[in-house]
Parts: sequence; structure tokens; C-alpha cells
Amino acid sequence: MTDEKKNSDNHAEQGKVGVYICYCGGNISDHVDVEKVRDRVEKLPGVSVARTNMFMCSNPGQELIMEDLKSGTVNRVVVASCAPSLHETTFRNTLIRAGMNPYIYDHANIREQVSWVHHGEAATDKATRLVSAAAAKAEKLSPLEPIRVDATPHATVIGGGIAGLRAAADLADRGIAVTLVEKSPFIGGQLARLDRVAPTGDRAQDLVQDLAGQVLANPRITVHTCAAVEQFDGYVGNFTLGVKRQAPTLPAGADNRNGKCLDGVEPGDYVPFAGVYPNPIPVKAETLTIETGVIVLATGFKFYLPRRGEYGYRVFKEVITLADLIRILAETPAAGDRLNVNGRPIRSIAMIHCVGSRQIPGIHPEDASGKLNEYCSRTCCSATLNAATIVRQTYPGTSVYEFYRDIRTYGRGQEERYNDAAKNKVVFLRYEAEDPPKVAENMDSRDYPLRVSVKDTLTFGEAVDVPADLVVLATGMEPTGISELVDMMKLPVGTDRFLLEVHPKLRPVELPQAGILLAGTCQAPMDIGEACNGASAAAVKAAALLGRGYVELDPFVAEVDPAKCNGTGSCVDACLMEGALRMGEKDVDGRVVPCAEVTPALCTGCGACVAVCPQNAIDINGWTLSQYEAMVDRIVADVAA
Repeated sequence: MTDEKKNSDNHAEQGKVGVYICYCGGNISDHVDVEKVRDRVEKLPGVSVARTNMFMCSNPGQELIMEDLKSGTVNRVVVASCAPSLHETTFRNTLIRAGMNPYIYDHANIREQVSWVHHGEAATDKATRLVSAAAAKAEKLSPLEPIRVDATPHATVIGGGIAGLRAAADLADRGIAVTLVEKSPFIGGQLARLDRVAPTGDRAQDLVQDLAGQVLANPRITVHTCAAVEQFDGYVGNFTLGVKRQAPTLPAGADNRNGKCLDGVEPGDYVPFAGVYPNPIPVKAETLTIETGVIVLATGFKFYLPRRGEYGYRVFKEVITLADLIRILAETPAAGDRLNVNGRPIRSIAMIHCVGSRQIPGIHPEDASGKLNEYCSRTCCSATLNAATIVRQTYPGTSVYEFYRDIRTYGRGQEERYNDAAKNKVVFLRYEAEDPPKVAENMDSRDYPLRVSVKDTLTFGEAVDVPADLVVLATGMEPTGISELVDMMKLPVGTDRFLLEVHPKLRPVELPQAGILLAGTCQAPMDIGEACNGASAAAVKAAALLGRGYVELDPFVAEVDPAKCNGTGSCVDACLMEGALRMGEKDVDGRVVPCAEVTPALCTGCGACVAVCPQNAIDINGWTLSQYEAMVDRIVADVAA
């Protein structure tokens, strides 16, 4: 069929728009008169039918759309319901099942943009205008085909913690070659810095060794330690990474278990509180180039570092972090009924929760970058209770006091940690965020070096002083500093500074950049199980992308009309995605002249190029200027009459 015939057919098919409006179980219909909207819209030019349903995303709702498409009643579809991010894929698949092109559909958001923010007649009028505008656009929609690009059957996992190891193992089990890139000399991440994990009591060393053993024994997996990604190029299915391996630079006096000196340690050995040592440290720097189809980010987290003076940290040597206590408990042989730290018997331990988490503006000081950690780190309560119970069970002569704002032992089996701590006579004292515990030198008694004072809300604000030999700060999680990767790959970051997924419920491990996925605590505080679940989800998503040997992308990208382009280069200068637009050449009457060219797989369809082209020679498929004009004309028309 000639292009002229195709265009003629598309034009002939236009003008049969079906509008399908959702009640959303009252979410919309409580504030929008849905039937009035339907009555107004069905009278618009180009609209063949307008229908309503309690839940248009349900099977009965989708059947309404499919029946009208199959009968020929409509050949363009508008759905008016919740945000398209929730069910756009649902309705595109509905069109596919009806044997139609999935891109002859448009969406009007009348929940988030209308019923949740407007009420009464104003809400009904606005909903009418939005639906009418969508119908005007739909009338001008043309069938589009997804962009197909070949995919390299290879995945790269950045980060060798428990999530990175899980993702690598799962991908390799699906027959995909994997390269794992880890910046330190060890794999195992923060899990390797623990001892017993709650609620199962498993040894962290056993968990790390088991999974790392699977990774190192799999011939499909290549592990590069002491490595960092320094260059990034390409698009989904065809990424190119430049990786540099070099010996880590450590400050003077650094713990040799971090890789400065590893005398007697062989590849494959487990080093306590560091992880598995898979490869020798490179003697000299070397650069690697990795061609890969997908990238899984498993860059992990770091523990919050209390500022000097926060609860006496770095002022009193008796103030340590929970991570320090866990290591002390693991490395101290159990002897006697009291814990000994550096030769000192510990009679009383004060453990303070929420250090570096759930910070409140105006109450907690901001860090050097002006940020606060307003989120809950989720795992600290269970870890603190677990450590307290171990202390009480192993050293019954050591008293433990827990100072908390709220106890949040979420997750299967975790509430028992609180019950176990209470049964072992751990004493709980509750404080308010604006009146936290105060740690000071104990001037009243030489027996205990420190005193922790608090107004205990469990006893209606009674002032309580607790003498302490040791103060333990339960520090929260912070995202690992990966600003270089963020800038290089243009990754979205949330207000909490963790990497931001497309949708926390519907696309929890995906980023807007196709082919780049998330695994583990790089996106939020998680426990071990959640991190592994996320890693496995990312592996499944990656395997699905690579499984067919090619990747299909939505066609909402820029398209240049060579007949109009005069090669000014304005679009290339305005482009926000490096490589998406470049200046090529075209032949005009035997002369070679410059002309813009699009790399569809890199284009995000943002439209920045469209705005600056003086010749209107570039447009976005699915969002053309003529479609925008039709929408604006309909919005300003008196359709709400």
C-alpha cells in the first residue's frame, strides 16, 4: 500500500471516537456529575459514542471498549478515569485484544486533576473540558508502530551487595551473561558487616558466603572488584560502559580488612565484617569496556554518621553506633555475666533510636548540604531490639535501656523481637522528637562515666536519669554517594536522595530511562528480604527485556520532516538527551545539505526540539502540534454549556 493510500485510509477512519468515562467507585463520581459529562461529550463532533462504567479498568469496562471497536462503532478511544500512569498499559492492551493499534487511544485524567481538587459544578465543567480536549486529540491520532532495537544479550549489575549478588545470580540462571561491578575489594555489601540477623538468627556470614559462592561458581558471571563506572553511552539493549579498575586509596590507619593489606587472604575467602574477597586487587589501573543490554543498579546504602556532639558522639569515647556494638558482640568471647569493652565491664547500656532518621524541619539541624533525613529507616528498631536481646541473654549482668520515639518492628516475625526484649527485662523509655535524650558526663558518680536524661512519656513526662557505661546510637540508612552515576545516566532522585522508581506500586524497579533497573536499598531503606525481592524483580524485568533479542519502545519520539528542515541545528542544541538528535545530511538537487536526524531509542519525546525549530520541521509522534491545537481549541470552546 502506498503512503498516499495509507494516509487516505487513516483520514477516512478518523472521526469515530468512543469516550469511556469511569465512576471510579465514587472517587470521581462523588464530585463530578459523570452522567452530565457523558451527555455533553456525546454531542461533540467526531464522537460516535460515550459510555460510563463504575470501574472502566475492570473486565466489564474493558469489554465495553472491545465490543465497540470490534463492531466498528469506534476507531479511536478516549478513557476518562484516574492518572494514565496507573492504567495506560491496561487500556492499550485492551485495544490490542480487540485487534486494534494500541496507539489510537488517549487518556483524560479526571480524578487527580479534577475530583481530588475540585468540587461541585466546577469539577463537572473542568472534567467536560478535559474529556473534550482528549476527544479532539484522539480524532487526529494515527496508528503508530513501536520502535524495535536489537538487544545485546548481556546484563551489568553495579554493586556487589546482597541485592547485586541476587540479581546477578538470577539473571545467570536465566541464561544471560552478567558482569558485576563492585567498587570495593569485597562482595557482600553491608550485610557482611553484620553478625546474626533478625528474625531468623541466621549468620550474615553464611548468607553472604552462600550467595557469593553461587555467583563466583557461575561461568556466566564475571566479577570486577575495585571497579567504578566512569563512562556511559547508548540506550536500552545497546549500552556501553567504561569501567576503571584500580587499587583503593585508603586513609592512613584504615582497617586492613577494607583492602589495604590482605596478607594470607586468598580469592574466595571470607573476611569477617568485610565480605568475600573474589579477586586480587589490581596492581595498576586498567580500563574495561562493557557492551551490555540492560543495567541493574544495586549501589546500596551507607549508615548515617552522627555529627560531632550528637548525643555525645566523638566527644565521649563511650558513645558508639549500633554497627560498632554488633561488631563488638561478634568479636568478644562470651565470658562472665557482663559485657567487656576494651577491658571495661559494662553494667549499663543506653540505646537511642532514630539517630539520623525521621528528622523534623525546625527541630533537627540540617546537614552540610541543607538536607534532612525525614524518612524512617525501617530496620533500625528490629536491629536494636535484636542486639539488646543478645546482650541480655549473653550477659545478664548488663542492663539495657532503650530510648525510643516509636517502636516500628514491621515485617514477619519482627514483632517477636520486641516481646523477646521485654521478656529479657530490657527497659523502655519513650521520648518526644522535640525533647530528645541528653547525654552528658556523669558528675554525680564516678562509677558510671555517662548519664542519659530523658522525660519519659510512658510515665507522663517524669524526668529520668540513667547512668550508663556505654551509649549506643541506632543510626539510620542514607543513600550511597553516586552523584557521578546520577549525572552520567541522568537518573531521577527523590527528595530523600534515594533513586526514584517510575511508580512504587506498578513499576517498582524501573526508571524512566528504559533498560536501567533498580535493586535493593539504592531506592529506599529495606531489610534483607525486601532487597532480595527487589533484586529478583529487576532480574525478571531485565530477562524479559533481553529474552526476545530485541526491545520494543513506545513510538512517542521526535520525527524530522526532511523537506522542511534547513539545518539550523537549533533542535540539536535544545535536546536534553545526549545523542538523541544530531546533524546529518540530505541531498537537495544534487547538493548535500545538513539535516537533523533522530536516534529514536534515545529520544524521550520531551518536545524541547519542537519548541525551537523555526521551520516547524520536527514533531513528536502521538503529540503533534496539530493535536495540541485541536485540544486547545476544544478547551476554550463553550463545551460545558
